[in-house]
Amino acid sequence: MTKIIHIPQVEGFEKEIQQMAQAILDDETVILPTETVYGLGAHGLHSKAIKKIYEAKGRPQDNPLILHISHRSMLEQCIDGEVSEVARKCMDAFWPGPLTLIFKKHAQVPQEITAGLPTVAVRMPNHPVALRIIEEANVPVAAPSANRSGKPSPTQSQHVIDDMNGRVDYIVTSNDCEVGLESTVLDLSGKTPIILRPGGVTKEQLEDLLGMEVWQSDLILDTQTPRAPGMKYTHYAPEAPMFLVMGSVEHMINYINKQVLIHHSQHKKVAVIGYDEYQSLIHGDFVVSLGSLQNQVEVAHNVFDALRQCDQKQVDIIYAIGLDDKQLGSAIMNRLRKAAGHQSIEV
Repeated sequence: MTKIIHIPQVEGFEKEIQQMAQAILDDETVILPTETVYGLGAHGLHSKAIKKIYEAKGRPQDNPLILHISHRSMLEQCIDGEVSEVARKCMDAFWPGPLTLIFKKHAQVPQEITAGLPTVAVRMPNHPVALRIIEEANVPVAAPSANRSGKPSPTQSQHVIDDMNGRVDYIVTSNDCEVGLESTVLDLSGKTPIILRPGGVTKEQLEDLLGMEVWQSDLILDTQTPRAPGMKYTHYAPEAPMFLVMGSVEHMINYINKQVLIHHSQHKKVAVIGYDEYQSLIHGDFVVSLGSLQNQVEVAHNVFDALRQCDQKQVDIIYAIGLDDKQLGSAIMNRLRKAAGHQSIEV
């Protein structure tokens, strides 16, 4: 039976924090709030605990996990070799925060964390409750998104309860996740930094910081083992088929409105995911705005909740309107493409 513990802040909740830290040390599963999405946490150096994560999520075991730490000194438990100057700059600028770095792994890191790869992904979350629980446990905590594998990631406590109640030992509820998208994953194990998954830290921010080109490679072949979460399998998918529509604003809206009429003639219920600027122009049964195109942070924050709203409305088909993939738009479009199973329509 899952126990739900509400920890809105660190102050006044030390007893609950110590209880959750002990649960992690006892190889139990604890869902934690972070600034990106809720994470399904367990002892990151114990194979028994890590296997519970895969079982709870129904996650393929060749999909690596991220280790979460509360202090840089904990890197010694995770990585092999010295921290490079590039890594140090990234940590100085973006830790704690939505940036995961990939290093050569320490010998004690279990194969279940790395999916057999020689590298390990590590980040320091920017959430006081998560940081305090990890600090109290004093071990790296593996924590993929706390949803059933392939489904939209949870950004609100109710999302987690809906998905994982009865599948984990503890759920720590807190405030909604600030960022709303998973972390950027940056591979520093080679000579050139490579973004394996776009997220809350943008390619442009990293290039400005490092003064060098940063490559991006967030897709792989079906036969390959992914080097980071979110690269290989269907992710973030709603229940209904979803299509990402790209093109000029006029063409996108005209196309979607025509499709709505066709689907209505077939007695199908249509959802459209768009933006404040287009709300009055779209004719779907359920039209949800991600926010204003002028505020990418707001749009990113609302992506997963919009997908879950579509599920709640039990629609038959979903159309999502694309946007410019510069800056944070790259991460937003990455999630929309994957939610649509890479079914995109150019109009």
